[in-house]
Amino acid sequence: MTDAPQPTPGQPASPTAVPASTSIYRHRLATRVWHWVNAVTIVIMIGSGLTILNAHPHLYWGEYGANSDHSWFNPPHMPSYLTIPAGYNLAIARRWHLLFALVFGFGLLAFMVASVINRHFQKDLRIRLKELAPSHLWFDLKEHLAFRFHDPKHPAAFNIFQKLSYALTIFGLIPTMIVSGLALSPAMTAAWPWLLAVVGGRASARSVHFIAASGLVVFIIVHLVLVILAGAWPEVKSMLTGWWRVPEDRVEEAA
Repeated sequence: MTDAPQPTPGQPASPTAVPASTSIYRHRLATRVWHWVNAVTIVIMIGSGLTILNAHPHLYWGEYGANSDHSWFNPPHMPSYLTIPAGYNLAIARRWHLLFALVFGFGLLAFMVASVINRHFQKDLRIRLKELAPSHLWFDLKEHLAFRFHDPKHPAAFNIFQKLSYALTIFGLIPTMIVSGLALSPAMTAAWPWLLAVVGGRASARSVHFIAASGLVVFIIVHLVLVILAGAWPEVKSMLTGWWRVPEDRVEEAA
């Protein structure tokens, strides 16, 4: 640690500057709260969603879908240790799912508003055209394959793969899950009939909901693997406190 001034809490270090110290305030409060609320919410929603899926494990396209119709996919029966509740109870599963769907939706809205106000989207997640150049993508891919996940000169910066995956999840997968979930509700479609037109029918809404949820599960698995490879405790600690300690090898390279 040096005697140089550190960034004050609430203002993460600029991703374009080499840190004067080995600790960086990396995650804002709004990001950390949303992350941990989602960690609980998504587990409950996936578990209860699997119980709902077990009630009719067939997916269709179009307005309607029933046992006599042709399904495009028949998911396997999910074991009780993956479902919420553990024993089959469709009514309770729906209650859990709908309750935490509200947390999920309003949580996303609150995070987006906070991220616009604190400029998290603009400063940290904005994708620049030069980052999409083949040479840049190839370089970042090689760095990932070598388990070097942070630029030594700009350790606070998100790499292009992080930006693309976060953008896809925050602005694609999660809103798609919310819209398709609303289209599955008779009360919502009675008030907003256009929801069914957006997703192509109630049966299609269920399929879209399943695909988006599956995409989110894939994102979570990849995210957890990369957190472990990058150093589980420092990464988790930074999401608890906001402060992230730059790996010593990255500091030495920057110097």
